[in-house]
Amino acid sequence: MIKFATLLISAALVAMPALAQDAPSANTHYGWADVLRVDPIYRVVQVERPQEQCYQQPVVREERHSRTAGTVLGAIIGGVLGSTVGKGDGRRAATVAGAVAGGAIGNRVSARGDTTQQGVQTVCDNATRVHEERRVSGYNVEYRYRGDIYMSRLDYDPGDRLRIRISVSPVD
Repeated sequence: MIKFATLLISAALVAMPALAQDAPSANTHYGWADVLRVDPIYRVVQVERPQEQCYQQPVVREERHSRTAGTVLGAIIGGVLGSTVGKGDGRRAATVAGAVAGGAIGNRVSARGDTTQQGVQTVCDNATRVHEERRVSGYNVEYRYRGDIYMSRLDYDPGDRLRIRISVSPVD
């Protein structure tokens, strides 16, 4: 009576140590197969990339000098000049009027030193740009071992040759 056996051939990771369930047995050995074709498997992912967007914005700058000194100095000068006019209550009224007028004139003279400048300012905002990318998620690998052609899905590109595990077991 002749017993039949099943030949199991599978791709094995070259650099990975054997796991407990993949421990070699008397009916298992390793060999090399020639790779015939490698087809990448792509998946689409959304990628977010931070991006800085800058633009020019017109600005107006006003430089105001302190008007207090000019107002006070004008009021003092106006008060002194007003005090030289008139007698009695008229002198007091002229002093007050001269101080008020001198303060107003000093304030206006001080305001002449104020300047207005126009220019541009660079303003930057952070934004997130989302786009889709195709990324390789695995490879369909077609390979030949002793004249027969097999296909496996791997998570790496094996190159020209592929290390395979060969296992023989009886058919029930």
